[in-house]
Amino acid sequence: MTGRTRGYAHRIDVTASAPVVWVALTTSAALSRWCSAGAKIDARQGGSFRASVDRVTEFEAHIDVYNPPRRMRLIHLPSPDLPPTDSAVVDDFVLDASRKAMVVRLLGSGIPVDSAWDAIYLRLRVGWERAMARLKVYVEREAAGSGASE
Repeated sequence: MTGRTRGYAHRIDVTASAPVVWVALTTSAALSRWCSAGAKIDARQGGSFRASVDRVTEFEAHIDVYNPPRRMRLIHLPSPDLPPTDSAVVDDFVLDASRKAMVVRLLGSGIPVDSAWDAIYLRLRVGWERAMARLKVYVEREAAGSGASE
């Protein structure tokens, strides 16, 4: 391995309040609707996150940063289904209010620049991109149904 890593960044603007978006990110029932069927979360600092964002590999992550309703950082745990790595693979969700919408960013990092990781990197990057689009639709429908949008 070269020691070099790569990442991805996704952004969606959602017409909903931070609490509505936060519930979608931090409850198993909501995650199963927009992220992947069977997704599970123990939403707290030191908690866990389990999902199959790419529809191929289920990953498990440790929640090391949990600041409701603004930030949640996931550190992927090693998996026998993935090539070994010395780097920490991380997904960091950050919510910020703008004048017109809630901005949701997902910053992924730590994926090795190694041919063994090329397909996994592509699946994670594209899988999260699609999941973020589903999150936007899901949250805006939830906000419209509850009258909780801003």
